[in-house]
Amino acid sequence: MWRLWGIRSQSRSYLYGQLLTGVTGIKTVIAEKLTDGTGTILHVRRNVRKKVDDVIIVDRALERRQQQGRPVLFGVFGAGAMARGTVNQTERYLQGITAAAICNRTISAALDVYAAAGQTNVVVVETAAQLDDAIRSGRRAVTSNPEALCASELLECLVEITGQIEYGARVSEMAIVHGKHLVLMNAEVDATIGPLLKHRADQKGVVVSGCDGDQPAVQLNLLRSVLGWGLRPLLCGNIKGLQDHYRNPTTQAPFAEQWGQTPNMVTSFADGTKISIEQAVVANATGMGVAKRGMIGPEFRGHIDDMTAMFDIEMLRESGGIVDFALGALPSPGVFVFAEAQDDQQRRHLDYAKLGSGPLYSFYIPYHLTQFEVADTVARVVLFQDAATTPLRGPVVDVVAAAKVNLTAGTTLDGIGYYMTYGLAENYATARAERLLPIGLAEGCVLVRDLPRDAVLTYDDVMQPAGTDVHRLRAEQDELFLPIGVARG
Repeated sequence: MWRLWGIRSQSRSYLYGQLLTGVTGIKTVIAEKLTDGTGTILHVRRNVRKKVDDVIIVDRALERRQQQGRPVLFGVFGAGAMARGTVNQTERYLQGITAAAICNRTISAALDVYAAAGQTNVVVVETAAQLDDAIRSGRRAVTSNPEALCASELLECLVEITGQIEYGARVSEMAIVHGKHLVLMNAEVDATIGPLLKHRADQKGVVVSGCDGDQPAVQLNLLRSVLGWGLRPLLCGNIKGLQDHYRNPTTQAPFAEQWGQTPNMVTSFADGTKISIEQAVVANATGMGVAKRGMIGPEFRGHIDDMTAMFDIEMLRESGGIVDFALGALPSPGVFVFAEAQDDQQRRHLDYAKLGSGPLYSFYIPYHLTQFEVADTVARVVLFQDAATTPLRGPVVDVVAAAKVNLTAGTTLDGIGYYMTYGLAENYATARAERLLPIGLAEGCVLVRDLPRDAVLTYDDVMQPAGTDVHRLRAEQDELFLPIGVARG
């Protein structure tokens, strides 16, 4: 969605937004908003010194597509809890946008997603031509063939919601090859090969984006607001209720059953892997690094506003800002940005607005609504070519694998959120220099030596599986983006 900021004066107001354009600079976008005197947006002109372009915020843009009888059509990879919620939203409650097709390895699960949303006019297809024929006839389509979605002439965007790294990597690459916009509600893929996908998407002239409703995009939306107010952000953070590196699918099974999710997925929430992945996505989208391996993650049982003194502001300034998290703080689950004022006038006004006397000021959003917001991202990408999150260029932070238990030589490692490993955020240059194994590549690797619990795995500790898409793509990414001072190989 367009997040524009400003102060209304009578019937005309000027709005200022700032977008990160790289590690070293910020680009200011100036817009003029005309209202009818009550605050209702009539139209917006971006960059008033250049050509005037009509820009309509997402809800109005989707309303127009509905009135024109041509809703935004997107396809979904996956049929789990997040896919089910996303399709339920578009089928029952939203206008101007339609989840027209689902691809899932198990057809019956895809059919169940539509049935749960009240949609029964569904056909099983095998090819892109059959899928497009179904859409033209007003039906929804399900398939087990990813290429049917990628090669469709009618689908404008594809959404990857499987949470699986190998499958997600394969279909993400296929989508971009076919020139499709791609929304990743799969932070695991984003953190592992997101910069390469962005590089390839740029070459094809399409957008690859993280997803509104996921914590990284909520942080980036908040960050864009803070930048738009002319403040200097120094910390992008996630609020975490629990972290225990040794949780596993057995300990988390009751919670998973309660919420209709897989035990390994909710284990990744509890063992710290997911928050490391999410903050790596934020780091790669902002250029901010981590202060130390695993992040600082101070524990605090009060409000996030009262945590600003817990971070060393000189360290934050010197580093140019960091990504991190707060453990146990309120509101949870939420996200926050800590920023500083840039002059005395800003500081005085922030104090007057009850944000305190600084030097750090707290801004937060107390929720993230996952499947409720997927359609926002699809619309942003298709209608405005605006990504919710996307890497600036090369990786800034990686997520490396650590041993959850004592591991013995000859063991084949399991995946994220299982019994053997957990993930820790680490600066990419350090991870490359020390040959640390990304958590996104750990599954299927065979250990060549014994390792104690909490040891951080390296490439030299394992034999990597042959023939996987994610290992191939990650190798290409590492070759493309080499940190200064790190030797190839």
